[in-house]
This record gives sequence, C-alpha cells and structure tokens, in this order.
Amino acid sequence: MKSSDQTFLEMAIEKAKASVARGGFPAGAVIVKDGNIIGEGISIGNIISDPTSHSEMASIRDACKNVQSSNISGSVLYASMSPCIMCLSAAMWSGVVSVVFACRQDQVSPEYYGGHYDASILNKSFLHPLKLEHMPDLELESLEVIRAWERKLTSPAIGEA
Repeated sequence: MKSSDQTFLEMAIEKAKASVARGGFPAGAVIVKDGNIIGEGISIGNIISDPTSHSEMASIRDACKNVQSSNISGSVLYASMSPCIMCLSAAMWSGVVSVVFACRQDQVSPEYYGGHYDASILNKSFLHPLKLEHMPDLELESLEVIRAWERKLTSPAIGEA
C-alpha cells in the first residue's frame, strides 16, 4: 500500500510532465491540507513571461486563491524537485509546514537553481523552519522527466539533422 506522501508526490511528478507538455520546465507541485489538494502548479514562467512562476509558487498562489487567504498554515508542499530558495521562502511565508520532494538539487544542473547553495541552511535560519523530506524512492522517476526534457532541448529539430 502506498503512503499518502508517495501518492501526492507522484501527482507532483505528473504535474512536471504536464509542465513539459505545455512547453515549460520539468517541475510540478501540489499543496495538501488535511488530506485534500488545495493547490497545484506547473513551471511555465518562460511561457507567461514571469520568472517567479515556478511550480511551487504557482501551487502556493492556487492554494491561497482557493482558500481565499494568504495563510495556508498546516499545509504540505509536494514538489517534483527540491524547491529553490525563492520557493522555499514563499512556502514559509504562506504557512506551509513541510516540503516533500523527489529530486535533490545536486542531481541536476546548478543553472536550474541559480547557482550552488544549500537551501537547508537558509531554512534553518527561518523563524519557522519547514520540515524538508526527500523521498528517494521517487527521485529516479522525477529525474526521468528532467532528462527527457533535457534531451528534447538538445535534439535537432526535424529537417535540421
């Protein structure tokens, strides 16, 4: 039997696939409170000309809109990739208490995170640190989405080969 964490994280990975299908970055996220999804997001900032539109930010915005509050205290953020510092900070400001993620930052290009840093150090300095939980059983599945997206970026277009 799957844990609810695994089920929700698999949904976040499906969101990453949906993001790629729309032409976005291979990241997806869902926010859960009391066992219910209250927000979800994909990473299409490149399409909508918004550098803050990471999947985690989009899911936080969606959750806040759905509950009609900027406070989503007690919720859990499930992310296909470890959140960047912008997304981690937004999660803290919105009241998220825990982040469950599949792919660790050190598994992908530092370009995807704006450089080399340890977000857990920043998290420890927060007034209300979040619980950060890596689910290694789903890391490969998330990485497969990322690697497929990367291959697509480097493949020649039809007629260019």
